[in-house]
Amino acid sequence: MNHHEHCDALETEVGRFADVLDAVAGETVVESCPGWCVVDVAEHLGTIHRWADQLVRRRAAERLTFESLGPETVPVTSEWIRGGGRQLVDTLRHADPDEEMWAWGADHHVRFWSRRQLHETLVHRMDVELAAGGNPEAEPVVAVDAIDEFLVNLASASYFSPGVLKLRGEGERLGLRDLDTGARWTVALLPDRFDVVRVDDGYAADVDAAIVGPSVALLLALYRRRGPDEFGVRVEGDRRVADLWLQHSALG
Repeated sequence: MNHHEHCDALETEVGRFADVLDAVAGETVVESCPGWCVVDVAEHLGTIHRWADQLVRRRAAERLTFESLGPETVPVTSEWIRGGGRQLVDTLRHADPDEEMWAWGADHHVRFWSRRQLHETLVHRMDVELAAGGNPEAEPVVAVDAIDEFLVNLASASYFSPGVLKLRGEGERLGLRDLDTGARWTVALLPDRFDVVRVDDGYAADVDAAIVGPSVALLLALYRRRGPDEFGVRVEGDRRVADLWLQHSALG
């Protein structure tokens, strides 16, 4: 997916999140976001949308806190979500995706933010659906892009998800495989880092373990929204390698 496709999909996901928000009581506990209820997830997402919008508008060269941008305090409603989302999408669509700017992840360009905000919104929409007892769905191409974005940026997330620093090993290899599209990744756990490689030509056979499943179920397992043995996801090989990854790779 490219920047413009991310913008289009983000617009869709903002609408989906707002629709789900209208259908679920705000005080409903969101077990996939410990300590939060639905209104907390919505406030977080709407705030992040507005923060990202201002970062892109300013082509921020360094991280700016949300508080420094002078946010307004307003009720958390579906219209508030839609309004912030529309503004963010409009800002992203009118920006050059190749322009350099600050980003917390690996890609320090405007295009980082269209991709990141799409998948931030996607996963939190799924959080609210799970809280309501639903079974989240997404287009496989979007779910696979979310998995890839997660893997690309994970090493950069250690400053707010310190467990990432425990993703170390002695060369053990973990395979990830999507059954819907055939997308594959290999993770090498090394003494001082981990390396992720997208495997386009065949599935590496020399992995020590693999996590395999349909795209949405695999995404939810990697984000630790569901267990690794639910909804068609399975672990093959050395369970200890897969469990190490799942235990420490969740974003905080």
